[in-house]
Amino acid sequence: MEEYVWETAEEIDAELAKRIRNVRKRRKISQEELGRLSGVSYGSIKRFETTGKISLLSLTRIAMALQCSDEIKALFTKIPYQSLEEVIRERK
Repeated sequence: MEEYVWETAEEIDAELAKRIRNVRKRRKISQEELGRLSGVSYGSIKRFETTGKISLLSLTRIAMALQCSDEIKALFTKIPYQSLEEVIRERK
């Protein structure tokens, strides 16, 4: 069965940025302070929280600064197989 995706990549990125912003605010860290803690420029953090656009390296640094890098490390670790052929190919 074909699965339909109803969100665009931009919408997914914007939602991720919103979640990161919420963690930052919950921990009472300003964008400027997050920049100092992460080594990511204030401008990049501001742009990310506004547009969802950021490099993977900067996102990882932000996650580490917010002490939630396990979320990044867990990406793509629990992807279900779509077919028996995938299982066989992975074991080769």
